[in-house]
Amino acid sequence: MISLLLFGSFLALLILSVPIAISLGLASAVALIYSGKVSSSYIAQGLVTSIDSFPLMAVPFFILAGDLMGQGGLSRRLLNVGNVLFGRYTGGLAIIAIVTCMFFAAISGSGPATVAAIGGIMLPAMAQQGYDKGYSVGLIAAAGSIGIIIPPSIPMIIYAVSANVSITKMFLAGIIPGLLIGVALIVVAYLSARKHGYRGSERRYSGAEIAAAVWDAKWALLAPVIILGGIYGGVFTPTEAAAVGVLYGFVVGAFVHKELSFKGLYQVIAGSALTSATVIVIVGTATIFGRVLAIERIPFVIADYIVHLTDNPIVILLLINALLLFVGMFMETIAAIIILTPILLPVVTAVGVDPVHFGIVIIVNLAIGMVTPPVGVNLFVGARIGGVALEKAAAGSIAFIVAMIATLLAITYVPGLSLAPLGLMGN
Repeated sequence: MISLLLFGSFLALLILSVPIAISLGLASAVALIYSGKVSSSYIAQGLVTSIDSFPLMAVPFFILAGDLMGQGGLSRRLLNVGNVLFGRYTGGLAIIAIVTCMFFAAISGSGPATVAAIGGIMLPAMAQQGYDKGYSVGLIAAAGSIGIIIPPSIPMIIYAVSANVSITKMFLAGIIPGLLIGVALIVVAYLSARKHGYRGSERRYSGAEIAAAVWDAKWALLAPVIILGGIYGGVFTPTEAAAVGVLYGFVVGAFVHKELSFKGLYQVIAGSALTSATVIVIVGTATIFGRVLAIERIPFVIADYIVHLTDNPIVILLLINALLLFVGMFMETIAAIIILTPILLPVVTAVGVDPVHFGIVIIVNLAIGMVTPPVGVNLFVGARIGGVALEKAAAGSIAFIVAMIATLLAITYVPGLSLAPLGLMGN
């Protein structure tokens, strides 16, 4: 009865368009009050203790760092490098958009931030070159989802805290899967460009021009080297690396490129604060929701049911992928991670799946969810920037989603794609 009340009230609130953070909190409160097992003050205490975490401090820092670097001219310089390197190929602008999204992902750690930063520049340029708007938005929405797979990644931090695994190991494990998805998207973009006649630029850049573009973007290219190199080299923790990223983005934007004005800085800080507050509230209420699940032993019941249904890890992972793809269509990424991790992790560890590998599987599934309606946040951001209907953007993303699902299956059933970098780094 408690489980029915918890999930029933949560779904009812979502159907009524109540924000997900409020829905999670109210559903948890209703279930706790009905059960009477703990005091109602447990909710307030849980909201505080759930966000009282040093690793979790990395989230607002990475959000601010990504916004500062986008506003400070780093994303524009990355696009210029992509243009001189790939602009002449068939589907050149599409390839540039994907490659730049991959690189910006190593700065921002956020899918929507990547779509906003790159889409704001690329979508008008692609429209001028005759690219279909729905196709362009679908492509950038899919490429932007790499923002949560290639490290640093905000959802990876949330999973690491929820599953009690190393953030550094999660970051290492995300490198190859993120690159594989990027390559898969490039292949689809190239084939689509050939089919629809999206030709590259006739301009051929000399070696000197390429060198000049790379030199102009040196500070942007250096950002992930400093952030990720510092983490993997043991110079600083992921949380400290996020703070370093904020300082780096501010100094480069304000004093090197001189594109970050006082007014722009205020807008960046205000926008980042709103985003961070939203994320932290979701973390708090989703954690309470997860604790209610634990009190009622729901994760153990589900784990026991699945293991009794089948003990074949291939079938279990296939069922979990299907569940995660479905959940990703309707639930915000961070809330889904916090709620589903304690439910699914015991199931997969019981059949020998590594928790770090499983974390990558969860995140790739939910990254695909960022491109699938009705709650595909990347699609919403891209459609708003590109000025197209959501339905058209969703249609344009279908081929890219298929490519991502195919890559997901490879990542799921070949653990070495995620875990190999850990062995190379001695973890």
